[in-house]
Amino acid sequence: MTTLHTAKVGHRRWPIPRLLAVCGLAAMLAGCYESHLAQSDYPEDYRQRHPITLKEGEHTVDVFIGRNRGGLTPNQRADVLSFAQQWRHDATSGIIVDVPKGSAIKHAATDSTREILSILAASGVPRRAVYVRHYPLSGAMVASIKISYAQLLADAGPCGQWPYDIGPAGGAVYNRNKPYWNFGCANQRNLAAMVDNPADLVQPRGEQPAYEARRSVAIDKWRKGEIPSGKYDGFEKGKISDVGK
Repeated sequence: MTTLHTAKVGHRRWPIPRLLAVCGLAAMLAGCYESHLAQSDYPEDYRQRHPITLKEGEHTVDVFIGRNRGGLTPNQRADVLSFAQQWRHDATSGIIVDVPKGSAIKHAATDSTREILSILAASGVPRRAVYVRHYPLSGAMVASIKISYAQLLADAGPCGQWPYDIGPAGGAVYNRNKPYWNFGCANQRNLAAMVDNPADLVQPRGEQPAYEARRSVAIDKWRKGEIPSGKYDGFEKGKISDVGK
């Protein structure tokens, strides 16, 4: 009669062959898991490693005011006018005007706010889209009227991260000669900063009517049998310099 040795694990008695089999299977699974982590890859496409994302930011302009001066300077009027034009182009909310509250700059703040509101109204900003509120001014703060609105911003990154060694360290990343992680990040950040309308990165704009004046000229030339493209004269001049002749 063969005697089967057992081992006590917890409150159960396991036969030793079965216990060895369970331990071996666990070791194999752990080895596969570690191998999977060691061979884990990142996307080869830089647009997937560093995607451009859209978020809501804030565009703010500070209009500094003095204690003994009311109204705006010419440069400040130009800043407010440019702000209003940009609001019509890329704003996603109304305009908030934060006015400092304090007895020393009360009259200057009132006159400057009145002029800011008049410039916004003359630029086509509806009065219902402007909200005026006040904030307390401490002694160390420089008095300024803050005008702001929310806008859509595009961003990518952060750049400068090196989770993988680009040197001869072995592994799937080095052996397969893959692009390093940080490659393409700066290009994505520059593209996000330069794009005029961040929504263009997600979806195309709606089709606009064609320019009828140019279409009429091109169709009229086509009807007459002429070349409908524009004519450019003088581009062949100056190819060879006449200096020294």
